[in-house]
Amino acid sequence: MDLLDDVKNWYNHTLENGDVRVQEWMFMQGPGPTITICLSYVYFVKVLGPLLMKNREPYNLRWVMVLYNFFMVYASIYLFLKLGFLGWFGKYDYRCQPVDYSDHPDAAEMTHVAWWYYVSKFVEFSDTIFFVLRKKFSHVSTLHVIHHGVMPVSVWWGVKFTPGGHSTFFAFINSFVHIVMYIYYGIAAIGPHMYKYLWWKKYITTIQMVQFVVIFVHSFQLLFRDCNYPKGFMWWIGFHAILFWFLFWDFYKNTYKKPRSYLKKNKNILSHKSLSTNNNRINVLVQKYGISLKNETKLSKEA
Repeated sequence: MDLLDDVKNWYNHTLENGDVRVQEWMFMQGPGPTITICLSYVYFVKVLGPLLMKNREPYNLRWVMVLYNFFMVYASIYLFLKLGFLGWFGKYDYRCQPVDYSDHPDAAEMTHVAWWYYVSKFVEFSDTIFFVLRKKFSHVSTLHVIHHGVMPVSVWWGVKFTPGGHSTFFAFINSFVHIVMYIYYGIAAIGPHMYKYLWWKKYITTIQMVQFVVIFVHSFQLLFRDCNYPKGFMWWIGFHAILFWFLFWDFYKNTYKKPRSYLKKNKNILSHKSLSTNNNRINVLVQKYGISLKNETKLSKEA
């Protein structure tokens, strides 16, 4: 019992040291609600959702998805500009930016923006829920579920303890990447006639991997600087950058490099179009992975 009491006291003491400005905000009293929602999301998209859709026709959500994706473009632009004008467009120091816990208007507004960024991570669950309702179960990948399921919990700690300063660089860069990403998905959701404009799909994954390298460098530079910023959050943010980089690299490798390698090894198949079985195999690769036999890469028809 002593050990349990020690853990409980440590937990309560830790939460008491959170930013008092966010203490009474929704979900900020403790991590329990956030963890519960995230676990419910994982259960729905991996177990309950597919079970409910098993004997149902996929829903036609095209225009719902168009509206959703362009709403997320707007939300991402809003967050990016707010984070920029309140800090990263010139007011903040990229080398070391302590958290301002005062009631200064800019510091208080940055706290609110950090909380809205946290809320946006729940809204992004819709990405996966749409896949389930449309019976696109192959898109509910390990990368996709881990990325979406972990983010709200990860961001919660930042909002609770460091809603400003160095921590918000992650949200700043991530919001910019999401502008590009949701523009792509919004256009793709309009319909197949838009696919010819979306040759740049694979570059989105590249941009996402670059963002994690930038976040990694920005976070771990504090190992070599004297900065009044919690070192624990330096490790927390840096660890997530490493984790997500490897997850996205694995996705990139499996989605783009392996299918292209298959096509290169089977050039003889492409030169004999009378072999319908092999042609069908190639066509499946083209449709699934977005590989063009003329160019190298086109759209992966997720939408």
